[in-house]
Amino acid sequence: MEKKKASSTCDESQGDTAFEELDHTADRALRVYGLDMGQLLINAACGLNSLLAPEFAPGAARCKVGVQLEALDAESLLVEWLSELAYRAESERLVFDEFELQEVSPTRIRAILWGRPAARLERDIKAVTYHNLKIVQTEKGLTATVVLDV
Repeated sequence: MEKKKASSTCDESQGDTAFEELDHTADRALRVYGLDMGQLLINAACGLNSLLAPEFAPGAARCKVGVQLEALDAESLLVEWLSELAYRAESERLVFDEFELQEVSPTRIRAILWGRPAARLERDIKAVTYHNLKIVQTEKGLTATVVLDV
């Protein structure tokens, strides 16, 4: 189990090497990169934020939320993580851009998230899918392609 006390923000992500939006016929797709599972999850969250394209409420106070998720495998954890973030964006209009990973393994994450309310989201994410989802180990770390139903 990979244990770490680290934090990161979407502004600190790896730029062009964090994620990229891919052309997809009906939905949206992200190819996400990370040196390890923790960075992959953070970069996936930042990619989700780029798709949501939130307009933040002026002067909105930042909030802090704890999240703990478990899954059967790394792909399921990635789907659970993005689904949790998409749900909070849709239901509470909260968009998180700072992440403190307290515990990460291929099947579990415990994290503290900071974010703020969005006045408007450019698009809503209906679901994070398992369509062709696979996390692949490469020479540079991990890569995953995630398809999102918008």
